[in-house]
Amino acid sequence: QHKTCKAVSVCSLEPGSIKINTAGTSNAEVPFADPGMYQLDITLRRGQSLAARDRGGTSDPYVKFKIGGKEVFRSKIIHKNLNPVWEEKACILVDHLREPLYIKVFDYDFGLQDDFMGSAFLDLTQLELNRPTDVTLTLKDPHYPDHDLGIILLSVILTPKEGESRDVTMLMRKSWKRSSKELSENEVVGSYFSVKSLFWRTCGRPALPVLGFCKAELQSPYCKNAQFQTQSLRLSDLHRKSHLWRGIVSITLIEGRDLKAMDSNGLSDPYVKFRLGHQKYKSKIMPKTLNPQWREQFDFHLYEERGGIIDITAWDKDAGKRDDFIGRCQVDLSALSREQTHKLELQLEEGEGHLVLLVTLTASATVSISDLSINSLEDQKEREEILKRYSPLRIFHNLKDVGFLQVKVIRAEGLMAADVTGKSDPFCVVELNNDRLLTHTVYKNLNPEWNKVFTFNIKDIHSVLEVTVYDEDRDRSADFLGKVAIPLLSIQNGEQKAYVLKNKQLTGPTKGVIYLEIDVIFNAVKASLRTLIPKEQKYIEEENRLSKQLLLRNFIRMKRCVMVLVNAAYYVNSCFDWDSPPRSLAAFVLFLFVVWNFELYMIPLVLLLLLTWNYFLIISGKDNRQRDTDSEKKGFINKIYAIQEVCVSVQNILDEVASFGERIKNTFNWTVPFLSWLAIIALCVFTVILYCIPLRYIVLVWGINKFTKKLRSPYAIDNNELLDFLSRVPSDVQVVQYQELKPDPSHSPYKRKKNNLG
Repeated sequence: QHKTCKAVSVCSLEPGSIKINTAGTSNAEVPFADPGMYQLDITLRRGQSLAARDRGGTSDPYVKFKIGGKEVFRSKIIHKNLNPVWEEKACILVDHLREPLYIKVFDYDFGLQDDFMGSAFLDLTQLELNRPTDVTLTLKDPHYPDHDLGIILLSVILTPKEGESRDVTMLMRKSWKRSSKELSENEVVGSYFSVKSLFWRTCGRPALPVLGFCKAELQSPYCKNAQFQTQSLRLSDLHRKSHLWRGIVSITLIEGRDLKAMDSNGLSDPYVKFRLGHQKYKSKIMPKTLNPQWREQFDFHLYEERGGIIDITAWDKDAGKRDDFIGRCQVDLSALSREQTHKLELQLEEGEGHLVLLVTLTASATVSISDLSINSLEDQKEREEILKRYSPLRIFHNLKDVGFLQVKVIRAEGLMAADVTGKSDPFCVVELNNDRLLTHTVYKNLNPEWNKVFTFNIKDIHSVLEVTVYDEDRDRSADFLGKVAIPLLSIQNGEQKAYVLKNKQLTGPTKGVIYLEIDVIFNAVKASLRTLIPKEQKYIEEENRLSKQLLLRNFIRMKRCVMVLVNAAYYVNSCFDWDSPPRSLAAFVLFLFVVWNFELYMIPLVLLLLLTWNYFLIISGKDNRQRDTDSEKKGFINKIYAIQEVCVSVQNILDEVASFGERIKNTFNWTVPFLSWLAIIALCVFTVILYCIPLRYIVLVWGINKFTKKLRSPYAIDNNELLDFLSRVPSDVQVVQYQELKPDPSHSPYKRKKNNLG
């Protein structure tokens, strides 16, 4: 006997008004006021007859699940398919059943806005508890309700977590020491369970409004279905740390072989994109090759014990238009053994060629989040274990594990009001390289208290801790409220400090302060060794865009560096000109002594003396270094003139550099034979001199000539013979300007005279 439950749900376009019509047997008696948690296990099966959104009559569909305006799951992309098969599983913890599950389907467009393919929603109150249910959802567009956009097939199980949540709540209420008011029961449970589902939260992604129309047909088959494997919550883990991921996947992209030619020249400009859940990585572009050599290494985080599937796509870069798709492949991490490096040669599907990877699965790193009462460093036994792990005696044990970082995010004060009500819904994001953790959201508050403790493994002591405060919004991306960046080496252990929040560019202050307490423990020898290897590349970074203000700032920075060299050259030249006789005499004697006794060890010795001199200047308070804080306060007209000046200066510098290189090239290309012969004679003379006379004597003669030139000829004009020679060699632009044009035969005087006689 089969029990069938059909639910037809209509969501009108007026926010907050939902009409529900049900037919058949369902578990509609689920109490709305029940404060317990529910676990919703979903298997996204497949789609059928989806809408075509690309010019080729296909689509690249993927699916989003949203509850309460929050994106909780995003599927992988199935390329060029209107009947995609996903077979992806998601486990979502729901604190009440009033919020429906929204399903939205999009067509992925690389570099463009993704196309909407239809939406539906599922009323969770219509699901039977503890019973697997097959769901068929008809996709609709609220603007065109008559259009047929296909169907999505799901399997769902709704499981109550009532008893466990009460026990968790009691423990959390006893252990959570808050300085203001105590949270309600639902807030405590919700904040704890947000840790378990933290990796589903997104920041900075646009979310569509929760509006739609759907028709859901629920079917419950009669059989003993095996329930999904779910993670059990152990109460003993509350007194330790709640790990957000269970391991790390280290991937090295080695090379590509025999890739498909996508350009008219028979080659490609390939790059590779990796995706594991919400984590993404894009390799560098290798121009004009079918056998690229990347040699790039990066890490992904593993959130499931079963592993997961890494989706890999290869693309050909095309400037000014959409990139070409070369092929795709997948890596099933559940089939790979842990603590072992696997070399994989993957055949590209829907294309040609292979990709060669090295994949290593390692155990979980020490990255966690907990409350203030569950503090690693305040536990004496755990603190001793951490100090022992990073003691000087364990130098060669796991060189990648440099140190331990603990961050207490206590509270913020005076934040910016981002909502129309004059309040904000702030939450905090703590980032260290590619490790990214979040606090819970404190609603309608400009002075939130989080009281959370974050711990990280330090891979590079030169990393920068970034703490960003956002305002949570239901139907759109989170609003930026402020940010601080703290180098690990500048942290003073155990000091609770108020940091003034800065803007996105970290160049000026914004409204509000955040209170942090940070502790760093590291092995100095490991940190020194790690300094000599490449930095870890961040795989979540914003793309660079043209910015006139940034161009102006970078030009000023470059100009400042060049002026240091120019001033040093002026100082040396003043010694040659005897502007200050005592200084020039001392420089002349020092020059003779150094050149006559020069050894290679003197080069690092001079750099060491320079570092020591600057150090004593700093500790004596005589350091006059200046920071760049000027260009932000210029007026609009001044900025326009400054940008114009930058463009003219860059234009002239590029012309000088290009002309210098072209003159050297044209000397060896015999563009002016006289100058090339002159260069041959000079090079022959220099070769004989360098062969017969030691270099030390040549430098002495050159220096004595330079120092005594002004004494011998006070009115002589100083010059550089090499630059004077190159100034006579024409650049490529001058060669074109000096080139004679052939006369047109039709305009010759003889022919014109002959035509007149005729």
